[in-house]
This record gives sequence, structure tokens and C-alpha cells, in this order.
Amino acid sequence: MGIAVRTIYMLAGLLMTALGIIGAFLPLLPTTPFLLVAVWCFSRSSPRMEQWLMNHRTLGPPLSNWQREGAISAQTKVLAISLIVASYAFFFYRTQPSVTLAIVVGLILSGSALFIATRPLPKGKSADGE
Repeated sequence: MGIAVRTIYMLAGLLMTALGIIGAFLPLLPTTPFLLVAVWCFSRSSPRMEQWLMNHRTLGPPLSNWQREGAISAQTKVLAISLIVASYAFFFYRTQPSVTLAIVVGLILSGSALFIATRPLPKGKSADGE
């Protein structure tokens, strides 16, 4: 792999990491999907950055749980679904959408919440990240 391609992967990884960190503070922006893409980009550009992210005290456990077993901790599920509900309430209150738009957005967010709720819990307390 050439240096230009590795540089693109590195920059994409840094951008995804930044978006993931921002997503930890903004309800409508997810965290883990951005960080999963960042790990993937770093695996192709910088093993050191990949290991830093995977071993990070806060960001690492959810990534490890997902990569290892497709699992999401109970605390993370509750937080994510709560933020989805709050986001929908904010959307509904601020935009006063048409019935069709309210249903479409509600179905999309419900599908996301259902996906999160049906993921397995990490095996063992140490894998939980809590």
C-alpha cells in the first residue's frame, strides 16, 4: 500500500475519531460507528493509532465488545435508547412534522433502538466496560 493511500486512511481515521468523540456529547451523532470506522482506517494506516484507540480507557471497551462478540453493555443500551427517545421528542417538538414525516422518522429511530436493544450483552463483568 502506497504512502498516499496510508495517509488517506490515517486522515479518515482521525476524522472518524473526532466525529466519534463529538458524538459522545451530541445526542443525534453516534459514537461507536464512527470509532469502528476509525479502527478500521487505522488498521490500514497506523497500527499504533489502532492500538491506542482499542486500549483507550473510555473508548476501547465498547469497541472491543463489539469486535469480539457484537455486544453492547446494558449501560450503553439504556443511554443510547434514551437519547434516541429524547432526539425524537426534540425533533417532534421543534419541527412539528407532518404525520407522514413523524411516522417515517419514528420508524427509523425505532428500528435503530430495536437493533441496539437486541444486541447481546458482553460476557462477564470485566468485558462490560462498566
